[in-house]
Amino acid sequence: MKYAGLVLEIPDSVYEPAEDSFLLAKHAAKLKGRVLEIGCGSGIAVLNNAKNNPQNEVVGVDINPDAVKCAKENAKRNKLKNAKFFKSDLFSAIAPSEKFDAILFNPPYLPTSKDERVSGKLNSAFDGGKSGRRVLDRFLRAFPKFLKPHGVVLLIHSSLNNPEKTERILKEKGFKTEILETESFFFEKICLMNILPRR
Repeated sequence: MKYAGLVLEIPDSVYEPAEDSFLLAKHAAKLKGRVLEIGCGSGIAVLNNAKNNPQNEVVGVDINPDAVKCAKENAKRNKLKNAKFFKSDLFSAIAPSEKFDAILFNPPYLPTSKDERVSGKLNSAFDGGKSGRRVLDRFLRAFPKFLKPHGVVLLIHSSLNNPEKTERILKEKGFKTEILETESFFFEKICLMNILPRR
């Protein structure tokens, strides 16, 4: 597939970019500095940032090893040398001393029962647990340790997994949120949430 000048190849075991990916990739292009994407999938968002900001240092991680391999190959395919990728369950493989100017995350947000799981490695891109918040809540607990004092987070959120709860959690942690863009579908609305420290 092609997106904003990038040529991407995506195997069946990796999440194929959809509306949520394009929303994140579009806004990711403007971020400066050290940029981390959690759950990078094919690499579309973080590679769009790397392409538009050659001076940036860009890192993408994913729990799915096939996604890591795919993103690495897409970086090579597009001759992007300022992006690196490795396997990590959220922040588990990132050194505690690492700090980033921006963190991107498009979490698995679909409320999923056991019999709704997708088989194989692709399940990690969709399965948000019963509430749709299983991975999201872990991310919200962990991300502040890896964010620079004036850093920002771009988070894809669905109306299906209680954005009001996320806003409450972030407020308690000293962050403010703004909605950059939304898209409506027949069963849900997705939005891109910009998370900033209260100054």
